[in-house]
Amino acid sequence: MQGQKPADFSEIQKGDMQAFERVFKEHYDGLCRFANSYLLDVDEAEEVVQGTFIGFWEKRENLQIETSLKAYLYRSVRNSCLNEIKRQKVRQVHAQAVLQEEVQVAEASDHDALKMELEDRIHHAIQKLPEQCRLIFKMSRFEELKYQEIADQLGLSIKTVENQIGKALKVLREQLKDYLPMIIVLMKGFLDL
Repeated sequence: MQGQKPADFSEIQKGDMQAFERVFKEHYDGLCRFANSYLLDVDEAEEVVQGTFIGFWEKRENLQIETSLKAYLYRSVRNSCLNEIKRQKVRQVHAQAVLQEEVQVAEASDHDALKMELEDRIHHAIQKLPEQCRLIFKMSRFEELKYQEIADQLGLSIKTVENQIGKALKVLREQLKDYLPMIIVLMKGFLDL
């Protein structure tokens, strides 16, 4: 500033508000530009600089400044900017973790809903099978009996059991063809576990 000598730090330490205001006016714009070079946000840069000046005024009586007042202010602003960048990174990591968790919960509930819908469709498709065909299919798939065991229990030939299973699978494939993408999604989810 022309005509005025730079404010002396000792004046500020004694509580001279005019000396503080002179330092503020002299360095504020430069410090804001400096802070903005770190934060890339004009509003945040101004907040950091204002916070630095507030802290400087509040701690003035106990401060020991070994360098120039200008160097002290720039170092303080730089440190505050670095702290703000760290806080932003922590917030960003936390936000990403929360988002990922929400996505996983949504995927799990979508997966459960798809699974329930598919189970319901399979149940309805099985119910539409002719009675003997349905019985043989259930014994094979749900009771895990071998064809010979089914043939023995029902008094049928093994060839009849094979034909009935083939017929059931053909009907189910036809009934569930629209659900093939869903089956693939569910199988992928199952394999990912």
